[in-house]
Amino acid sequence: MEPGEVIIPITFFAVVFGVFYLYISSRNKERLALIEKGADASIFNLGKRSGSSWKVTVINLAFLLMGIGLGVLFANILDTYSSLDEDAVYPAMIFLMAGVGLYVGYTQTKKALDN
Repeated sequence: MEPGEVIIPITFFAVVFGVFYLYISSRNKERLALIEKGADASIFNLGKRSGSSWKVTVINLAFLLMGIGLGVLFANILDTYSSLDEDAVYPAMIFLMAGVGLYVGYTQTKKALDN
């Protein structure tokens, strides 16, 4: 096993740990400073909705995966019944239908959160 094969994963995990540590420690320091100044604790919950973030994630992920599935299906149909290049049809249809899926997910999420 070469030294580079060991150093790269260790460095990757150290960077990920460092980013999370800096994020959490700076957030904690910021909150402590606001509390020391006498700020109301409710300001920490301003951006949070009551449990709807998982709904947004699930809806968007579901439509993204359905779009990718439809992209593969349509690419297979185009590849079978046309003379288009297989190397171009599959990525094009997958990305096109994934984009359509994300757009539909966005509109459905917007509709669900407005209710």
